[in-house]
Amino acid sequence: MSRIIDLSIPLENDVLSDPAPLAPKITYFTHRGPAVESMLKYFPGAQPEDLPDGAAWAFERVALNTHNGTHLDAPYHFHPTMNHGERALTIDEVPLDWCFQRGVKLDFRHFPNGYVATAADVATELARIGHELQPLDIVVVNTAAGARYGHDDFVESGCGMGYEATMYLLERGVRLTGTDAWSWDAPFSHTAEKFKQSGDASLIWEGHKAGRHIGYCHLEKLGQLDQLPSTGYRIACFPVKIKGASAGWTRAVAIMSE
Repeated sequence: MSRIIDLSIPLENDVLSDPAPLAPKITYFTHRGPAVESMLKYFPGAQPEDLPDGAAWAFERVALNTHNGTHLDAPYHFHPTMNHGERALTIDEVPLDWCFQRGVKLDFRHFPNGYVATAADVATELARIGHELQPLDIVVVNTAAGARYGHDDFVESGCGMGYEATMYLLERGVRLTGTDAWSWDAPFSHTAEKFKQSGDASLIWEGHKAGRHIGYCHLEKLGQLDQLPSTGYRIACFPVKIKGASAGWTRAVAIMSE
């Protein structure tokens, strides 16, 4: 029997997993109060005492954007086009075979917050773990941000993947990547400071923008990557099918080989 490791974070109100203006909002309706009224309106003449123990259904009302929680970004999120001019795929168009493949973990927890990983960093880590990339491998990056989930500095934590590091993966046939950080790129506060000092606009969202040249997807805000070995499992991360959207939520998991 296979062992499954949950690679997703929960959607919740009280953890700052996004900048405050973008945070999810969940309203909980328990078995009493408004939930009773909402249920009884479907059964004219019924009274609260007619329900077993007076309890109705529980439900939640959730206000989200498609990039809350653990989610899969479609190429359309990065740019209107991909592959040097093709219309970029939206999340409902992403090939499902990209989303269930052999997993590979790069351990970049030693890099400081705001560091931008290079192609040489990727090559060095692949050599360390003894893995040669194959087309459609799902490559996930364990950063320092993983240990900061649940803390107020989560959004500002972890390294990012630069343009050349991303292209190194894509040129070898990778089409889906992931990170436990808030973004595939370095935290914006660090990039903003570098841009202020250098005026180099190519630094802005450089990892994402690799999708202009080779279309790909990536997962953001993964969880529990520290529990994964470097190889020896498959990752499943099928996104919610939202017509024409830039991303979709996913319950990403690693299925360990026995």
